[in-house]
Amino acid sequence: MIPLSLAQLAEVVGGSEPCEPPDDAQVTSVVIDSRRVRPGALFVPLPGEHVDGHDYVTASLEQGAAGYLWAQDRGLAPDPGRAVIVDDPADALLGLGWWLRDEVDPVVVAVTGSVGKTTTKDLIAAAVGAGARTVAGEGSHNNELGVPLTCARLQMDTEVLVVEIGARGLGHIAQLAGPLRPDIAVVTAVGASHLEMLGDIETVARAKAELVQVLSAEGLAVLNVDDQRVAAMARQAPGEVLGYGEKEGADWQAVSVRHDALARHRFTVRHPAEADRERPQSQDELEVELSIPGRHNVGNALAALAVAARCGVELRVAASALATAAVSAWRMEILSSPHGVTVLNDAYNANPESMRAALATLASLEASGRRWAVLGQMAELGAAGPHAHAEIGRRCAELELDGLIVVGGAAAVIASAARAAGLAGELLEVDDAAAAVTAMRSLVRPGDVVLVKASRSVALEVVAERLGGAA
Repeated sequence: MIPLSLAQLAEVVGGSEPCEPPDDAQVTSVVIDSRRVRPGALFVPLPGEHVDGHDYVTASLEQGAAGYLWAQDRGLAPDPGRAVIVDDPADALLGLGWWLRDEVDPVVVAVTGSVGKTTTKDLIAAAVGAGARTVAGEGSHNNELGVPLTCARLQMDTEVLVVEIGARGLGHIAQLAGPLRPDIAVVTAVGASHLEMLGDIETVARAKAELVQVLSAEGLAVLNVDDQRVAAMARQAPGEVLGYGEKEGADWQAVSVRHDALARHRFTVRHPAEADRERPQSQDELEVELSIPGRHNVGNALAALAVAARCGVELRVAASALATAAVSAWRMEILSSPHGVTVLNDAYNANPESMRAALATLASLEASGRRWAVLGQMAELGAAGPHAHAEIGRRCAELELDGLIVVGGAAAVIASAARAAGLAGELLEVDDAAAAVTAMRSLVRPGDVVLVKASRSVALEVVAERLGGAA
């Protein structure tokens, strides 16, 4: 972050300047979790479901916080010399984020989509970061807190900012993306996510299209043409559009797609001639291999290459970065246990599209033993939930899995649908993640591969970590 004194910070966020702040009170980072406070941090206390961050201000100061925000209606602030008094700390955080974005003025790349946006953000950060000073969001920092926290990581020499933006309702993306003013908008896919809030897939598409609509006439929309709803957003783009995918006619097209034993894909990219600075006068092809498994990541990598090219990064350099790129935790993570069991940890979140992609990846992994899936609820699907879970159960039967463990009563439809569809493998229903660990430890053998996937609320990462570790 650009270092700021508490007086400068107060001016930026429209707060009251501390009285007699310490000479060493310079803000160099921003956190909303007191456990992440380090010397120089600004602690932003926020009300939560169970606790209020204001109750942790004293602890943050003891850990070296340079200062903190304090809501005016909370009364007297502890250590007033380090307090910036504001009406609403969350609003102040947003204001700080937008100020930092404007002060640094990097090329801003914003990514949205029902699936794949975090991994695509990570791949863009790797590809662009190979040739330009780049800041990207951590994990799934994609809401009104995560986006300004990402902006708070900007330095004056940052050239590219890569931000993920999510939506739980219409207008959410426009509200965040408007002040962010992206130069490049990437839309990965439209699917059945957040249906409790959005109602149906067409409304999901409208929400995701808001990112394209906020672009200026000089902006670039990078759209997945393999998804017809995303491809249709080209009509709403004020400026240039580039399409990516495996579909014929895509500006950035993957051909000759193949994979290795761990389902890591290799492919040839056909791309616009002008994208290659080394050979600007000829149509060119590029060989790419990915560090992460799953055919769905081929499209995510194409988006990353298209963005990297627009940011001036040489394609061979960007492609080389994708071959070693690391992505956020619990997303298509391959774990190999000392006992010879391979675990595909995709436990961060789940919706029908990502669940189908994960099952397809499981099917493409080479295994000397059996294939298992440990699956839990796909949350926030509303009335579509029972049908969506039943579809996944039928898919498990179609793939002829050797075993299926369904975790939690909310996911029971997966089990009943798999059973009705004739799943021949072993089928168990357990109450929670701990019970799933116990069951799997007695069932798996060397050579087996296990997919672990559910929505965040089910917390199945513990299953993956226990099966993939030595414990």
